[in-house]
Amino acid sequence: MSQQDKLGVKKTAVLLVNLGSPDDPSPSAVRRFLKAFLWDPRVVNIPRPIWWFILHCFVLPFRPRKSARAYQKIWVAKGSPLVFLTRQLTEQVQQELQNDGILVDYAFSYCQPSIEGQLRAFKKQGINNIIVLPLYPQYSSTTTASVHDAVVKEFSRWKHIPNFTFISDYCADELYIEALANSIQMARKEHHSDLLLMSFHGLPKQLIKWGDPYCCQSHKTGALIAAKLGLAKHEWKLVFQSRFGKAEWLKPYCVEELMALPKQGIKEIAVVCPGFAVDCLETLEEIAMENKSIFLEAGGEAYHYIPALNDSTAHAQCLANLIRQAC
Repeated sequence: MSQQDKLGVKKTAVLLVNLGSPDDPSPSAVRRFLKAFLWDPRVVNIPRPIWWFILHCFVLPFRPRKSARAYQKIWVAKGSPLVFLTRQLTEQVQQELQNDGILVDYAFSYCQPSIEGQLRAFKKQGINNIIVLPLYPQYSSTTTASVHDAVVKEFSRWKHIPNFTFISDYCADELYIEALANSIQMARKEHHSDLLLMSFHGLPKQLIKWGDPYCCQSHKTGALIAAKLGLAKHEWKLVFQSRFGKAEWLKPYCVEELMALPKQGIKEIAVVCPGFAVDCLETLEEIAMENKSIFLEAGGEAYHYIPALNDSTAHAQCLANLIRQAC
């Protein structure tokens, strides 16, 4: 037992957790990433033997090449935007907490640095109070719960489990809503739009029936942002993106709305994704590129993607405030 433990000194560390990314935009790297990601039972709820067959016979032989081309569109000199933006956000949060004596680090669910590895590093440093903050503002069993599973699995191997706080969501946090509203307001001053489209990652509808609060929390976030901006009902709309497979997902579907809006006389729109802490493949390639083309081809005239909060000061202050509240 260390002298600090004997004295009961509280040593706090925070682990910010995000999804992860392939090591590079090649089909082989994407395949490794997808194999880990899609095998998580929290992500795909199909019985394991059936899903193993589908994954290895129909998904992994074909999807990595297509996904690799998408990653190549957004890859930059620093690497994957999700990875370096998460790292930079972590540095900003650490700076905000530099006078609080709190260590801040980051991990990913499906790439390095791993949740398990970072928790073990905290243990070696004598950390006895750990706060885990998944970078998912709205709770979902497919993301937030998966992080919790990984943390608990690692702690189950330890003889001495530290004090542990898990921040499951911050969908209605005042600073989070304010930061998003200010970001949207600044963007809309630069570009006129007839409608603000708030697009959230979709989920199979069955998960909501099983008790996942994601849909309710997404609508709560959207309503709070709209209220903060003073938007009337006809000035904004909430949709869900990234549908996969044939099952019914949360509606309205983003793509269907984008194709219908020009026919309704809405030719200029702004799109924001309040469920993403930092920009990634889904926001930069699917929303900002692919969906823009869909809207313009359907008769739209202007499409403006509003970036995620990323490593902005307002975002770092929001997360630092959540952490202080959890201490």
